[in-house]
Amino acid sequence: MLRFLCKLRESEIIEPLIPSIKACLIHRHSYVRKNAALAVYHIHKYFGSSLIPDGAELMGRFISAETELGSRRNAFLMLFNEAEELAIEFLRENAESLENFGDGFALLVLELTRKVCRREPIQKSRFVRFLFQLIISPSAAVSYEAAWTLASLSSAPTAIRAAASTYTALLWTQSDNNVKLIVLERLAEMKERHMRVLSEVLMDMLRALSSPNVEICKRTLEIALDMENKSKYRTMLIKSIHKCAIKFPDIAGSVVHNLMDFLGADGANDVIIFVRSIIQQYPSLRVEIVERLLVSFRDIVASSVLATALWILGEYIESAELLENGFEHILANVGEWSTVLKVARGEWIDTFSQSNVTIGSKPVVLPDGTSLQSLISAGDIFLGTVAAGALAKLACKTVETHGPYARISKKHQSSALVVCCYIAQLAGRSSKSDSLSEVLQMTNTASADSLERLGVFANLLLNPTEPALHDAFLVDSKLSFSHYLEHAQSEKVSCSDTSEVQAHAQADDLISWRQLRPSAVTGVDLELCDERDLMRATGMSTANDTFGLCLSHVYQLSGFADPVYAEASVTVHDYDIVLDILIVNRTQSTLTNLAVELATMGDLKLVERPQSLTVGPLDHRSIRANIKVSSTETGHIFGTVVYEKSSTAEKAYINLNNIHLDIMDYIRPATCSDQVFRHMWSEFEWENKVAISTNIQSLHEFLEHIVASTNMCCLTPKSSLGGVSSFLAANLYAKSIFNEDALVNVSVEKKDDADGRLSGYI
Repeated sequence: MLRFLCKLRESEIIEPLIPSIKACLIHRHSYVRKNAALAVYHIHKYFGSSLIPDGAELMGRFISAETELGSRRNAFLMLFNEAEELAIEFLRENAESLENFGDGFALLVLELTRKVCRREPIQKSRFVRFLFQLIISPSAAVSYEAAWTLASLSSAPTAIRAAASTYTALLWTQSDNNVKLIVLERLAEMKERHMRVLSEVLMDMLRALSSPNVEICKRTLEIALDMENKSKYRTMLIKSIHKCAIKFPDIAGSVVHNLMDFLGADGANDVIIFVRSIIQQYPSLRVEIVERLLVSFRDIVASSVLATALWILGEYIESAELLENGFEHILANVGEWSTVLKVARGEWIDTFSQSNVTIGSKPVVLPDGTSLQSLISAGDIFLGTVAAGALAKLACKTVETHGPYARISKKHQSSALVVCCYIAQLAGRSSKSDSLSEVLQMTNTASADSLERLGVFANLLLNPTEPALHDAFLVDSKLSFSHYLEHAQSEKVSCSDTSEVQAHAQADDLISWRQLRPSAVTGVDLELCDERDLMRATGMSTANDTFGLCLSHVYQLSGFADPVYAEASVTVHDYDIVLDILIVNRTQSTLTNLAVELATMGDLKLVERPQSLTVGPLDHRSIRANIKVSSTETGHIFGTVVYEKSSTAEKAYINLNNIHLDIMDYIRPATCSDQVFRHMWSEFEWENKVAISTNIQSLHEFLEHIVASTNMCCLTPKSSLGGVSSFLAANLYAKSIFNEDALVNVSVEKKDDADGRLSGYI
C-alpha cells in the first residue's frame, strides 16, 4: 500500500491516510519504515506543505533515530531534495560513521556534493572531508563516483592524485572489462589537464596490461604513450638493441636493417649513432649497411642525422661500384647541378626563392625529396661542409681505385671541387647579406672552421696523392673513431669493475637502533656504538677518513669566554643531517636542566629534540640531534643553550652561532651519456652564465678546481682533454640527493695578450 501511495497524485485520497503513514515510520519492521519514508518524500514533493507541512522536521527526527540502511537512505533522499540544509547538517554530525551507512547512502552523498558545489563553489570545503572518506570505500561503485566527483570539483594536485590512485586501483582489482574501459576513459580525460600528476601513477596504470582483453591493453598503451616522452622510450629501446647486437653478432645485420626504417622519424639520431657503431665493429656488414643507407638517405630530415650519414658514406664506401653510386647520390642531393655551377662561379642567384624553403621548427623536404639541398640552401653551412668532405673522400678513393688519370677520377675531383666552391660562396654570401639573413632568420652562419675545412678539401682534391693529407684525411679519421669506441668500451668496463666494491657490512648483521636502547646504557658505550654505525653507513673504513670529514664540518656555536662552550659536528647523509653537539661546563657550579633548543630555516625539519642534561663542574656532555632535509636549498640552523645553576636555580641563556648548510652538501657526482646531457640542456628553461675571474693560469688545473669545488663529475673524456691547447671545453654533471639534475659547461681560453690569464664562462 505504501509503495502504491508513492504513485498517487490525488490529494483527496492521500489526505485521510497521512496519520497512518506517519505511524508507519515507527513500525517494528524495517521494510515498512523504509517504504513509509519513501511515501513521505513523494507526498511532500508533489503536494508540498499542504498535506505534510512538517515533513522535513519529521524526516530529520526519523533519520537520527533510524539504524536500518534502506530506511536511512530513503530518509536522506527526502532531505536531499526537500531540505538541503538539514541533509548537510546530518552529514556533519555523522561524518565519523559515514562509511557504515551503506553504498546507497554514500551515492546520495556524492550526488548532493555535486549539486551543491556546482551551484555554490564556495561550499566545496564543507564536502572535501566526505569525499576523501568515500574515495577509499570498499565498494567499487562508491569509490569510482567519489573519485569522479573529486576530480570534477577540484584541480588541486592532492585531489587529482587521490582520484588517479583510485582509478588505477579499480583497473587491476575489477574483473569486468566494461568497468576497466570506463575507468580508462576517465584517466584519458584526466590526462588532458593533469598529465604531470597522472604520470606519478603510470606504473600502476600499466598493470592493466595483464588483462587478456586486447582493447584494454591497446587503450592503456595509448594513454601511457601520450603521457610519456616517446623518444625517451625509443632511445632506451635502441640502446638495449645495441647491447644485444654486440653480445650476439649473428643478429646484428637484421637488427640494423629494421632500425634504419626509422631514420626519418623521431629518434633518428639514436638510430644513426647505433648504425655508425655497428658498421665499425662488424666489417662484414659494411656493404649491406651502406646500400641500405643510400636507399634511406632521402627519408632523413634532421641536420645532425644527415651529417652522420654523410660521414658514414664517406668513410665506409670502398668498392668501385658503390664509389660511383654513392658519389652520384650525394651530389644529386646537394642541389641542382646548374644552380651549383652558377653559384660556384660567383654568379649569385636567389637559390632560396627557387627552393621554396620555408623556415620553421622542422626541416623542410622539397618536392623532389632532397632535404639536404633544402638545409644547405637555408644556411646550414656546417652540413654543406660535411657533404663536401664526404664527396672529397669518395673522390680520393676513386683516384686510388681507378688511378689519377682515369676519366671517372677527374670527373669526381672536379665535381667535388665545384661543391666546395659552392658551399664557400654560400658561406660568404650569408655572412655578408644582412637583409637576406633577416628574412631567412639564419642561425647557422659560416664559421672560420668550415671555411678552413673547405680549403683543406680543395688542397686534397688538387693533390690526391699527397701522403700527409691523404693519411690524415682517409686513414686517421676512421682510426680515431675506432679508438673512441675502444675508449667508450673500456670506460664501461671500468665502471662495472668499480661498482663491484667490497661490502662494508653483511645483510644479516645486527642493527642497533639508538632510540630502542635501554636507558641503562652508559654514555661512552652509546657514543662508540653510534660512531661505528655511522662509519659503516657512510662507507668510511679508516679512522683518518672519519676524522678528516668531522674536522671539515665542525662549527663553533659559542665563545670561549661563555659559561658553556658548545661546538657541533655536522654530518649530511642523503635526507638526514646529524648534529653531534659537544657541551662543556666551564664553571665551578653544577648546571641542571641544560638543554639545547634548536630551530631551522629553509626546508629543514627538526626530527629529534635533544634531551635535558645535568652537567657537573668543568664536565662535558655530547648531545645528538636529527634533522630531515626536503629540498636542495640553503638552510640555517640556530638556537640557544638554556640551563639553571643548582645553587641559585636561575635560568640563563646563551645564543648560539648559526650553522649554514650549503647546497654543495646535497650534490653527488653522477654520469650520463652525451646525448642525454644535450637533451637535458636543451630542455632546461634557464641557465646562469658566469664569467671567469681567477689567478689560476693552467687550463687543466682550473678544471680540476671547478670539479672539486662543485662536487661534480667531468663527462668529457680525459683523452679529449690531453695535448697542448690554449682552449678547453668540458661538460660537468651531478645529481642531488633528491634526484635533481645539475649541468655545467666550462669554456676557458688562455690568451697570450692577457699575460696568460684565463678568460671564458661557466
